[in-house]
Amino acid sequence: MPLPRRVFIRDLAFWGAAAAGTAAVRGAPHRPAPDRVTDLLALDNGTVKVGIDRARGGAITWLSAGGDSPNLVNHADPGRLIQQSYYAGLRLDRRPEGQSAAWSPWSWNPIQGGGVSSWARVTAFERRTDRELYAETVPKLWDMPDEEAAAVMRQWTAFEPGLPDVVVVRCEFDSRREPGDRWGPARMAPQEIPACYFVRAFDTFRSYLGDGAWREETQPPGPPWGKTRPPLQAMACFARDGRGIAVYSPGSTQPWNFGPHAGGASEDPAAGPCVHVAPIDRVLLGPRSVYRFRYWLVLGRAPDLAARLDTLRAKYAADRAELVSL
Repeated sequence: MPLPRRVFIRDLAFWGAAAAGTAAVRGAPHRPAPDRVTDLLALDNGTVKVGIDRARGGAITWLSAGGDSPNLVNHADPGRLIQQSYYAGLRLDRRPEGQSAAWSPWSWNPIQGGGVSSWARVTAFERRTDRELYAETVPKLWDMPDEEAAAVMRQWTAFEPGLPDVVVVRCEFDSRREPGDRWGPARMAPQEIPACYFVRAFDTFRSYLGDGAWREETQPPGPPWGKTRPPLQAMACFARDGRGIAVYSPGSTQPWNFGPHAGGASEDPAAGPCVHVAPIDRVLLGPRSVYRFRYWLVLGRAPDLAARLDTLRAKYAADRAELVSL
């Protein structure tokens, strides 16, 4: 049976499936998220437009060519967007407390966009300069309809200096759990750095190999998502007319999640069908810790993406995520 138009999609590969050696990913329908009036703060240099949305957790909800070009970010529910997403601690069955049955048992999973049926609270939302946006968010736990996480997410979104078609995003996650809480001590867990959801039309995936070379990646519609290890921590998804979106995350250390969801070639950012790309790092995220990373988004056709990725790699190939235990 096809999933409903608006469906929450989260990745279960991080928990439970590792012992079986499979990437078990579940997409399950739940009560639709409430519609929100867009409160967009955007940068537009005429080549690229990027925007963060106060009504959707301060996450990136807009990425397009400049001017009136269509938005390429899927924002159908709080689990989509381009956003921060973290996993830590034990998987708990909290259904007696109202936990979604579709997401039980579940780990401590703060989401920048929000939890099932609820959007996260933004506490700072600023245009710092004509080149940089800033947001600070109290995230929601994914598995509960409306439960704030003991955490703060900070995000700086800007244009990469000298590269008008490149967006650089700096993320900081401040975990403020009480030591000894129900989720327990630090455990090694994969983290999405970041989780990206784009419109369904961009369903051709390629890993970048350097010097203009690409490797095709194939995956049938899911979930489950596919897994691949881009050798240079860079991957792109393309529409059939050649437009592409590249994600460069030099701090990623694990195989990436990727793939299309449902069918068609929709360019509707509010549609259920989408595509997903998520660079992965593996982190011992403790109750009191701070985790930081950077990533880059590039728009263009394959030769343009290749040229920009070569430039970024020359500058940032040694860039790594940072974890500080408090």
